[in-house]
Amino acid sequence: MGWLTSIIIGAIVGWLAGKIMNSEGGLLKNILLGWVGSIVGNFVANLLSISSNSLAGNIVLQLAGACLVLFIFRLFTKKS
Repeated sequence: MGWLTSIIIGAIVGWLAGKIMNSEGGLLKNILLGWVGSIVGNFVANLLSISSNSLAGNIVLQLAGACLVLFIFRLFTKKS
């Protein structure tokens, strides 16, 4: 995938992950975490030797990574 496609898909995935994880943050935060999550999702997939040659498969991997990043972000920013 090209960089521009990854950025656009990362933004969409970040928005979707925010909806799935019921994130209280704003759209910009969700998009940024989605971009980071896309990188994390692809990295974890490579570690587990999971590969996807389709756009849909890449979106699923990036969405899983974005949800993971949102979950970890909440652990560190949770108010007591």
